[in-house]
Amino acid sequence: MSGESNHYTFTVAAEGEHSRSSRMEDLFQQEPTLLKPSAGTNFCTIFRAPKSQVVSNANAYKPQIVSIGPYHHGNQQLKMIEQHKTRVFSILLDRTSDDGAGLDDYFRAVALLETDIRDSYSEALNCETADLIEMMVLDACFIVELFRVGALDTPMIPQYVDDPLFLTPWIVAALMIDLLLIENQIPFFVLQEIHELSRSPIDGDCSINEIALMFFNRALQLPEEHLRTYFRFPNITHLLDLFRLCLVGQSIPEEPPRVDEELLQLMPSVNHLLLVGIKFEPRKSENLIGVVFDHGVLRIPPLNLDLLTTSFFLNCVAYEQSYHYCERHISSYVVLMSGLMGNAADAAFLSQCGIISNLLGPEKDVARFFCDLAKDVQFDFKACYLAELFGKVTQYRRNKWRRCRMWWAGIKREYFGSPWSFISAAGASCVIFLLVIQAFFTVYIYYHPKK
Repeated sequence: MSGESNHYTFTVAAEGEHSRSSRMEDLFQQEPTLLKPSAGTNFCTIFRAPKSQVVSNANAYKPQIVSIGPYHHGNQQLKMIEQHKTRVFSILLDRTSDDGAGLDDYFRAVALLETDIRDSYSEALNCETADLIEMMVLDACFIVELFRVGALDTPMIPQYVDDPLFLTPWIVAALMIDLLLIENQIPFFVLQEIHELSRSPIDGDCSINEIALMFFNRALQLPEEHLRTYFRFPNITHLLDLFRLCLVGQSIPEEPPRVDEELLQLMPSVNHLLLVGIKFEPRKSENLIGVVFDHGVLRIPPLNLDLLTTSFFLNCVAYEQSYHYCERHISSYVVLMSGLMGNAADAAFLSQCGIISNLLGPEKDVARFFCDLAKDVQFDFKACYLAELFGKVTQYRRNKWRRCRMWWAGIKREYFGSPWSFISAAGASCVIFLLVIQAFFTVYIYYHPKK
């Protein structure tokens, strides 16, 4: 009886091991889909926003008016623009029918790119080939036509005269924001392919880079000579990357100079720097992040803070924190600004200097924006393009004479900043002086009594 029981137990255990082994073999064959193993390659460039940033600001990474690419495709709240994509594609085909490609040409050209398209996303795309190709064609044609209308003179494209989709201010503003979201991108090589296929005489020699930047420049108002540098710029991954490169500029060295690690400290607040005698000035620069420090003056390029630029900062930091092969210049700039603006008074001072043009609301919102965003930044002092600047500012602050000056400046600000504080300080000083005199004579009389 005992032998039968042991045989039964062994059989059940063996069957359990076989079942477990089979189940694990099945699991081994399944690759992760929410973050593909290939998401760490340099070819994978389109990501979901990091969870830590989504928790802080969930709506900052979701499109409000248009879905581009697979991550938000089919969202019912974005139906209005979705209904116009086929109309725009139809207009494009009619407009270029004499000297452009036909409908099948677009689908065939994008179909050849399917593998590269799928490899560009960090998530496995479950959509069928036909659905993916159609999505890419419609989205890319919509974007390219939008850029043509925004960059070229509208009368040159008579089909879009008085078109509410491209001429209604709030729609255009919302489209600008949505097209720069990290989760709302398609590969730039798809846009390039569609732009080349749909060329017509009105395009002239314009590249997709050029019409894209000219469209966004309606809001940015950057000098055209600066934009020209990027009209033929190669190796763009998507629109967010193009916009980022344009604002970062090319004057940033690839490798920052070595700085003594003891000097690498976070930037103190504006108030602290003022106390040690550092001045602030706006700097005319070809790029947004070209901050310099020289002879006690911190020069910062002017920054317009509005819905577009704040959305860009949020999504650009998300991109830099997700893509290993991307320099983290915008992230470093955010860390710098968060250090400078510890409170509303710091932000207000930078506004008075002409460094910040605040369209967000109260100054406390500006300070809070940068401080909240900086919390999610993985920051490396040594690899930071601002390392030399941090070192120079720290060295300047450590000068003993300036520390004394800081102490005296604090005294002046605390007790002589206003007439009332001066009067109260003067009164207190007089009282202390009289008490000292009284104490002196009391002690003097005690030791030298009258004879």
